[in-house]
Amino acid sequence: MTGFASLKGAAMGFSWVAELRSVNSKGLDLRIRVPDWIDGLEAALRTAIGKSVNRGSATFSLRIQRDEEEGVLSLNPAQLSNVLDALGTVEQEAMDRGLSLAPSKASDILGLRGVLDVATSETDTKALREAIMADLPGLIDSFLDMRRNEGQALDSLMKDQLKQVATLTDSAAAIAESRRDETAATLRANLARVLENTDAVDESRLAQELAMLAVKNDVTEEIDRLRAHVTAARDLLANGSPVGRKLDFLMQEFNREANTLCSKSQSVDLTAIGLDLKAVIDQMREQVQNVE
Repeated sequence: MTGFASLKGAAMGFSWVAELRSVNSKGLDLRIRVPDWIDGLEAALRTAIGKSVNRGSATFSLRIQRDEEEGVLSLNPAQLSNVLDALGTVEQEAMDRGLSLAPSKASDILGLRGVLDVATSETDTKALREAIMADLPGLIDSFLDMRRNEGQALDSLMKDQLKQVATLTDSAAAIAESRRDETAATLRANLARVLENTDAVDESRLAQELAMLAVKNDVTEEIDRLRAHVTAARDLLANGSPVGRKLDFLMQEFNREANTLCSKSQSVDLTAIGLDLKAVIDQMREQVQNVE
């Protein structure tokens, strides 16, 4: 879900830089940072981006500025009157003191602050919003391209991890099968000791205890479920649609079976495989957080 894209645009005397970025997140957390004076822009962006981005902590930011413009010059009559009145007062004072001033030029007067105003047109925010939104598809496409490239690398990585899980599961099945005769012999030996040291035995209770011991030592169900989970995960990766949440749930099931395998193993070799399974599954869980 990591992605980044940016673009520059310009229209109607404005220029802008837009950026769309995202980082990992379980759900969709979309943040829009745009000037609030452009009516309806945030809502339009949220709707458009939300249709293309389903998961991740995503942020859209827009920096916009008005280009320098000459505008239309207009005379400020009130300010001109004030300037001329002041100029007349200055000239009269100079005459009273016997001072001679150079004649005032119109260009000098017009150059005084406030005599000429630069008139700028009101910004049509609707047209500006539409111009910005017109750039959005290209930005989203670039953003999604980056995410797709990352997704392809992630797909390959997770398939390799699933292959490791499948191999470890097969190894666990082989060890469990090889221990089957040993487990049965141990169970018979323990039963013989019980019978030797007990005058009377409740056969039904003994049968129940034996059945419980057999279930506690049997990891067949855990191995079968691990294999089923591997198949389900591979199907999800091949699906092509957003499957991050489903994979996240499946990782919990993987971990549960690996934990049970360790607790029931009663074998150093089988426990070691269970721990290796947990390590690979934990790595997969971290990567699944990047899957949309």
